[in-house]
Formats: sequence, C-alpha cells, structure tokens
Amino acid sequence: MRAGLDMPALTEAEAGVVDHYLAAVDCLGRINPTRAEHTYRALLAAQALASHATALRDSLALMFERGETEIHGEVLARAMRILDVQRRVARVAIPDPGPPQP
Repeated sequence: MRAGLDMPALTEAEAGVVDHYLAAVDCLGRINPTRAEHTYRALLAAQALASHATALRDSLALMFERGETEIHGEVLARAMRILDVQRRVARVAIPDPGPPQP
C-alpha cells in the first residue's frame, strides 16, 4: 500500500471486485503482445484471466444478491489507486512508438 493513504472500508464483495479486477488487468498486461516476450507466459496469463473473470463475475453477483445494487466508483477507485492501478493499467496500453526514425 502507498504510504499515507488509508484503504477505504469495503464489503467483502467489493474487495473481491477490486482484487479480481486488478488481477485481470495484471493478466492482460502479461498477455499484451506489444510487451509479452514468451508465448508460454502469455498463455498462462490468458488461462488465469479466465479464472479471474469468473471470480470477478461471482463477486459482482454476490454484491447484487446482497442488495448492493450500486457500485460506489469513487470509493473503489480510491482503493485501486492505493493498490497502484495506474502502473498496472499502463502495461495493458500499447506503448508509444516515439518519434519517427529518419
């Protein structure tokens, strides 16, 4: 966790949403063909992505079943920022090619 920032209080299901969303983002970063170096590692990440997507769906379903019908985006965003979401999402993006070569 980042120093000086307090993790907001989350329900168990909200914490699951954050955890599995970030895990899925991490998998997408390892799969990104502009960054991946080995097909086997990308394959393992793709397989894990399916598991995390299922767990994310289950966390959202649990929220809904418990009557948590609203997603509190600001609270979840604060939690994700504390868990370094910007660095993780940057691995999913396609790198800028830089200035054109002469």
